[in-house]
Amino acid sequence: MTKPRRGVRFPNRAANGLSHEGRRSSMSEISEDGSGSPRMARNAASSSTQLDNIREKSNDTAPASQPSDYEKKKANFLVRTFWTFVMIGLFFGALFSGHIYIILCITVVQIVSFKEVIAIASVPSRARQLRPTKSLNWYWLVTTMYFLYGETVIYYFKHIVLVDRVLLPLATHHRFISFVLYVIGFVFFVANLKAGHLKFQFTNFAWTHMALYLIVVQAHFVMNNVFEGMIWFFLPASLVICNDIFAYICGITFGRTQLIKLSPKKTVEGFVGAWIMTVLWGIVLTNVLMRSKYFICPVNDLGSNIFTGLECDPNPAFLPHTYTLPDLFFLPEGTNFSFTFEPMQFHSMALATFASLIAPFGGFFASGLKRTFKIKDFGDSIPGHGGMTDRMDCQFIMGFFSFVYYQTFVAQHKLNYGNVMELAITGLSLDEQMELVRGLSKYLENQGILDPSIVAALDKALVARR
Repeated sequence: MTKPRRGVRFPNRAANGLSHEGRRSSMSEISEDGSGSPRMARNAASSSTQLDNIREKSNDTAPASQPSDYEKKKANFLVRTFWTFVMIGLFFGALFSGHIYIILCITVVQIVSFKEVIAIASVPSRARQLRPTKSLNWYWLVTTMYFLYGETVIYYFKHIVLVDRVLLPLATHHRFISFVLYVIGFVFFVANLKAGHLKFQFTNFAWTHMALYLIVVQAHFVMNNVFEGMIWFFLPASLVICNDIFAYICGITFGRTQLIKLSPKKTVEGFVGAWIMTVLWGIVLTNVLMRSKYFICPVNDLGSNIFTGLECDPNPAFLPHTYTLPDLFFLPEGTNFSFTFEPMQFHSMALATFASLIAPFGGFFASGLKRTFKIKDFGDSIPGHGGMTDRMDCQFIMGFFSFVYYQTFVAQHKLNYGNVMELAITGLSLDEQMELVRGLSKYLENQGILDPSIVAALDKALVARR
């Protein structure tokens, strides 16, 4: 093949290496001296004229066929608004329908958020053809949820789980079963390590466990808040939403000073203004929720809803308490001030302060993560809003804090029926358990609750069993 001479131009070739007919020019269509045949020249000229006319027409019609930036923003706003109301409707529908529906919502949020975070690292696994990696990620999720859900069920429903013949072995050996499941996944991970991909596989292993901790484990404590009383779920969640709204309003109204470089639009003025408004919102909302036992009572009936309500002895945090200020040296002797307040109002201020000053850093953390991987959103699970993780980044840490705060400052750690049942089943031998039953039946007979004939028959049956 002869080499093309320097300086020779190829008029038939377009700038991108394609001929005017839309295909790459072959060597047979170009003459040795660089000029095409007369026929090719005429065809090229004709094609060029036709293409120029087409380009002119397309340029004239392009603005009419393509939506403008205003139309795009308007369409996105409408989609975003529509799905906002859909999410609000679904949330309050689940909230008023009962605790089990809120639990289902939290479970869906867990799974979708985990899927979005894991998807960031799943593209390389497909490129490297490491098929077990994706399956192992979901195995870790199922194992973790089995352990956490089992712990919750055993803790809150001992009186049901520990008296069932099938569930009793699963309950008493739950942690060992969970550990065995984890070890199986660990062995499977090590067995599938491949030379040349070790760095990626270990990075994916660490990434998956980080997602399990930041999403699944923290969401588990949100679920526990629901069982302790709906207020401990709804109040923290609403405080985060309120803070986000007022941070935007205060920021665009009088925000001047940048707060953090990860989020250039966040301002100190919006940050402080949102804190004040969130505290006020917490006081007002707490005052409303405390009037309903559906919100303040721990779950003792999974079939309850906003209409049936719940019955319980309210926690002292929801009962009015009179506070007396100490004597002030500049006031006459015997002068004091007192006011009556529910302790829950102080707790709501603490929760609102955390939601305003600390929880936003969960969002900043998510922003930094997205900047690291150069993505705008974690996914497109919610049209117009992005991914589920984009909406829940602050809620996870807020729910975790609410659980720790409740267990530390509000919960009453007292003996209940479930605790006694657990001690009797796991701490007593079979003979001791039968003696306990005989003693309780005798006590109930003396209280006039059980008929003596029933107690006698029960005693006879227990003796025969021995």
